[in-house]
Amino acid sequence: MQTETEWKFTAKDIAEKPDLFLSGHRACAGCGPATVLRLIMKAVRGPTIVTNATGCMEVVSSIYPYTSWAVPWLHTAFENAAANASGIDAALKILKKKRRIKHEHVDIIALAGDGGTYDIGIQALSGAVERGHDFLYVLYDNEAYMNTGIQRSGGTPLGASTTTSPAGTVIPGKLEHKKPIADIMVAHDMPYVATASPYYWRDLLVKVRKGLEVNGPAFLHVFAPCPRGWRSDPAKSIELSRLAVETCIFPLWEAVNGDYQLSTPSKVFALAPQKKKPVKEYLQVQGRFRHLFTPKFEKLTEEIQRVTDERWKRLLKKCGVEQRAKTTA
Repeated sequence: MQTETEWKFTAKDIAEKPDLFLSGHRACAGCGPATVLRLIMKAVRGPTIVTNATGCMEVVSSIYPYTSWAVPWLHTAFENAAANASGIDAALKILKKKRRIKHEHVDIIALAGDGGTYDIGIQALSGAVERGHDFLYVLYDNEAYMNTGIQRSGGTPLGASTTTSPAGTVIPGKLEHKKPIADIMVAHDMPYVATASPYYWRDLLVKVRKGLEVNGPAFLHVFAPCPRGWRSDPAKSIELSRLAVETCIFPLWEAVNGDYQLSTPSKVFALAPQKKKPVKEYLQVQGRFRHLFTPKFEKLTEEIQRVTDERWKRLLKKCGVEQRAKTTA
């Protein structure tokens, strides 16, 4: 992976850097994706073009004649964010060859939610990565099609109640596990793949910058709580993004040229497993999992814990980290 010199910054630097995702959008109170976008745009290094698939963030940020984008921005169909980024990359290369643009680098960011990535857009994403186009793809994962009515997606976790997997007397919410999308992207032999959470904002910003500096495609999977769809307290969105890491439901890592390494916030739980919290603490503060705490479906929480632990162990193995015994002080 080719990157520039390590990017160093302080909280003051970031606070004073002009926003490129502006206030005044129509996102709900406590919207995780809106926070994620504001942070991401703080990490860009220069001229930047954003292409945005249909989804929550496209709808709330571009209601004509208003926009929250202070950079060139293109809306594209649900399935086309990566294809659109490919076209932008090809066009910039031709313009540079013809000396019709003066910039050495123009960063390209493709944005899509879980529906536009896990399901509808994965074909275009896989093709763009296989062709080696130079862009950063950001998946803001709020774990359902929130823009069109909270339908389940490939990113919706097991047991979550959505409008197309409603918990009731027949089923306990979604019957399938969340697809390991970031691992699927690592399998594409990408130069850079990472996961991030808005609570760990510094880690998130560094990963955005790394992804932009890669010569080729990069993929960033960002956890993004949705109070409306998760039936959670809007004031708790950032707290939830921390709990997801502390329970290892959403561990933070990066893969550089296929080599996995744990990020510092998750490394804490590998070295001191007694600090790892049970998944129940994460589930019980969300209304979409409320039914899992009734006698009829309570065993599903054990299944979610089992799968979380298995995936965590596999990740540690990939990272070459040996988990210490839980009794280790």
